[in-house]
Amino acid sequence: MATVTFKNNPVTLIGQEVKVGEKAPSFTVLANDLSPVTLEASAGKVRLISAVPSVDTGVCDAQTRRFNEELSNVENVEVLTISMDLPFAQKRWCAASGLENVHTYSDHRDASFGEAFGVLMQELRLLARAVFVVDSNDVVTYVEYVAEGTTHPNYEAAIEAVKAAK
Repeated sequence: MATVTFKNNPVTLIGQEVKVGEKAPSFTVLANDLSPVTLEASAGKVRLISAVPSVDTGVCDAQTRRFNEELSNVENVEVLTISMDLPFAQKRWCAASGLENVHTYSDHRDASFGEAFGVLMQELRLLARAVFVVDSNDVVTYVEYVAEGTTHPNYEAAIEAVKAAK
């Protein structure tokens, strides 16, 4: 299992660590309108899944903006930002962000994504910061479990992985 800290304190991740080459596990999260969304809803596309503790924090805000700004014009790519924030808070963030086509999803109800991708922090019931790239055949092609939850992921590596995925 990945070793992760949050504010320099070790945390326990619940679920299975996802590895490159594996089929991406299925999950159900909630869209801002409370409708359920699954991984299968974006089948046939390359997905960058950006797990963040909360879009209302500086690093999470920057991460969500950067991935959406840099990948919004790449054909057949969808960026999914998933957190434990309530859908209402995510909707407010989206309205204030000025970003078009940003997709934020809440894992608050079931922690389905957090458990499926091994990013649910037991002690905080938040998602650990992580980035996954899933190709159009639902195979995981890139994984980064960010070692310290308050730091940025490797944006360049993730973006290159998206561009290399088919």
